[in-house]
Amino acid sequence: MSAVSKLEEYRQRIRTELDGVVDFWLKYSHDTKHGGFFTCIGKDGKVYDELKYVWLQGRQVWMYCRLYRTFERFRKPEILEAAKAGGAFLQRFARVPSSGTEASWKCAFSLTRDGKAVKIQRTIFSECFYLLALDELSRVTGDKDMQMEAEQMMDQLIHWVRVDPSGLGRPQLPGDKPTNSMAVPMMLLCLVQQLTDGRGQEVAQKYRETGTWCVKQILQHVQRGGTAILESVSLEGEELPGCQGRLQNPGHALEAGWFLLQFSADHDDEELQQTAISKFIELPYQNGWDKEHGGLFYFLDADGYCPTQLEWNMKLWWPHCEALVAFLMAYSKTQNSNLLETFSQVYNYTFSHFPDTVNGEWFGYLTQEGKVALDFKGGPFKGFFHVPRCLYMCEWILDKLLGDKD
Repeated sequence: MSAVSKLEEYRQRIRTELDGVVDFWLKYSHDTKHGGFFTCIGKDGKVYDELKYVWLQGRQVWMYCRLYRTFERFRKPEILEAAKAGGAFLQRFARVPSSGTEASWKCAFSLTRDGKAVKIQRTIFSECFYLLALDELSRVTGDKDMQMEAEQMMDQLIHWVRVDPSGLGRPQLPGDKPTNSMAVPMMLLCLVQQLTDGRGQEVAQKYRETGTWCVKQILQHVQRGGTAILESVSLEGEELPGCQGRLQNPGHALEAGWFLLQFSADHDDEELQQTAISKFIELPYQNGWDKEHGGLFYFLDADGYCPTQLEWNMKLWWPHCEALVAFLMAYSKTQNSNLLETFSQVYNYTFSHFPDTVNGEWFGYLTQEGKVALDFKGGPFKGFFHVPRCLYMCEWILDKLLGDKD
């Protein structure tokens, strides 16, 4: 089979899979009474918990709007109306009052079905996906106030991360050494790319320094002479002691890899492109692929100890999604056949293990051997995001490779 025929085969399967995943969430996740989305959804579509997780609400709004903007077949009224309802729910309930009734910039982690705050986390991730939702929704509605609120949230996030984290409510304990966790600069880089995409030089200039800072922070995680990507390092970019310092997360490294690839393309940085591919895409795959059973391990210890995370050897949906995007994007930039070959290996494992051919959507949690361990389709951490984002991005890249998009 020729390379073009193979790419076309991938595209057809991915397109069909994306249509099915979208249909599943359109059918089962919408709360038409209170707004927003149910995300705790069983294997057959039944809602088993009505808690609403802010970061998953934001992700679903973003995903609906991105699909609506990107592909003609998803330009449907029900998708746009669901996104608007999700955005309205977020704007009304996600930001929790700091004093009296005035909402702060801090968002809840989880809400009741009708929007009452249940839990707050001392991290920035609910706020990040609140921002993503508002900015993407503003692009399809033309709502300038919504875009402005997204940019104001970005200002607050940059302040928390780079100036004063006390607003997150996390006390600095004497034995807790400040760290550079890769998830934070990765997420900020994602937000920079979101806010600047197609918005002109003035907006790009506003976030240029932040984007450059994020890239430098991410590159600090290349450790041990370039043989490992460590999940957390010191603020000075040095390896931390103990289990925390040795922890590797192949999925995060792969996601960082394609974020860096996008940044390198936007800035014509060939050196960064090579680093992204060799260190953040090929290396975590080489270290993280289970050579006995196939699939990517969730966590690894750089010295070969058993990681302390109980789920370390499970195969989760989202690292495989990130691997598919990363290798296909890397191939599209280089035309290196080895990268396409690795994409094929990840593709074959992913599509033979995660999709539910009976009820639709994907299982998220497999044993090391590849059997379904948890059979729900959505929960506190799995929603309408990693699977459809992967499929949408892969279809978009394949369209470009096959000459159907500029």
